[in-house]
Amino acid sequence: MISCQDYDYIEIVCMYHFPIKLELVNGETIQGKALGTQRNTEQEECIKVLVGEDERLINLSSIKRLIVLMDNPHFHAVEFN
Repeated sequence: MISCQDYDYIEIVCMYHFPIKLELVNGETIQGKALGTQRNTEQEECIKVLVGEDERLINLSSIKRLIVLMDNPHFHAVEFN
C-alpha cells in the first residue's frame, strides 16, 4: 500500500498520460505511457502502463521511483516510501 501523497503522483501521470519510467524495488525498470489505475487479479492496486504495444499492470507497492520523461509543471521525479 502506498501513501495518499504518493498516490497523487500516480493520478497526475495517469490524468495527463505522461511518458514515464518506473524503477521497481526488484531493480527492474519499465518505460512507457501512463494510462490509468486498475486492480489486478489479486485485487492489488496497479498503474496501467503502455509499453510498446502491450499494456502492463504494475503493482503500486513495487514502485521505488517514478520519473516523468517530459517537461511539465507538476514534477519530474519522486521516490516512493
